[in-house]
Order: sequence, then structure tokens, then C-alpha cells
Amino acid sequence: MIDEEFNRLRKEISEHESNRVQKSLGYEPLFAASTRSRIIIIGQAPGIKAQKSGIAWDDASGVRLMNWLGVSEEQFRDTSLFAHIPMDFYYPGKGKSGDLPPRKEFASLWHKRLIDSMPNVELILVIGRYAQKYYLPHTKGKTLTETVHNYQSYLPDYFPLVHPSPLNFRWLTKNTWFEEELVPVLQETVSKIVLYY
Repeated sequence: MIDEEFNRLRKEISEHESNRVQKSLGYEPLFAASTRSRIIIIGQAPGIKAQKSGIAWDDASGVRLMNWLGVSEEQFRDTSLFAHIPMDFYYPGKGKSGDLPPRKEFASLWHKRLIDSMPNVELILVIGRYAQKYYLPHTKGKTLTETVHNYQSYLPDYFPLVHPSPLNFRWLTKNTWFEEELVPVLQETVSKIVLYY
């Protein structure tokens, strides 16, 4: 599958009946990938700012995620290094306590086709409980904290992370091991892949 076929897939997603409402709002499916991608970042769904700009992680969460990964924005946006494939490619709308969750059926429709088209992938980052529930259904912990804390058991294929949203400051304050112990391992793991590119 050549990279041009990602554009055809993007059009197919946009025209799909399940995304009719999103299309009527002028939204385009937000993902970025290449047949050369080495690391896949799977989050939940784009926020409204990212949806409008058409740039994945185009917010404070993205800045923090780049810091955690230890990469520059240029590297982060380079699809030969990173693919950005959220659990839903569209902003889900606002709920009572923040953005609504990604649609349950979305990933099963599109993710496998995308991932099968990236033969050079060495690591998949699964960010947040929606991605972890889908990609680690039989091995994830009882809580997101337990899953992330046991990150070593998912390597070398997966690396579970908490969402880098500024709203998670209480979790990060409570779980100091994340930035003190896990982030350095994450940066070393990512660096080995990026440096050998």
C-alpha cells in the first residue's frame, strides 16, 4: 500500500455513512500516517482545536506529549517517524464533564487497515483508557493507573500512557513515579527507534 492510498482511505472514511454528521460540519478525518511510520500514537479523539486546524495534538496536551517523548515538534509531525491514529478521527462533541468519548465502533472499522499498511512499526503508544481497553483487552490492569504502572510488561510492542491533558495534573501529582521513572524509559525507548531511522 503506497502512501497515496492513505489519501484514498481518508476519502472513504469521510464519505462513510457513519460520518455523515461530521462531514456536514466540515470536519475531515484527523489522522496522519505513512507506510514508513515507526511509532504509532493512539489517543482517544481530537479536541475541537485539533479538529479545526487539522493537526493532531494541536494543543497543550500535544506539547506535554512531545516533552514526555523527548522529541521536537518537527520529529513529532514527521510521519516517517510517528503515525497519529486516534480511537476516533473526529471531535466527538462536548459532554457534561468534558469531551465525549470516541465512538466505540470507529476503531474496529478503520484501524486494522491503517496499521496493516505500516510494516515498519516498532512501537505502539496506547494513550488513555479507551485505547488501552481496545488494544490491551486481556492484559490491561483493573485501573488505568495499574496498566500504566506495569508498562514494562507490555514492551516491546506497546507502551501504555496516561493522557497528557493538563486536566490530569492531580493524577500526575499523586503518581510521581510516572515522570520520575516511566518517562525516562519512554524517552530512551523512543530515542532508540528515532536515532536508528
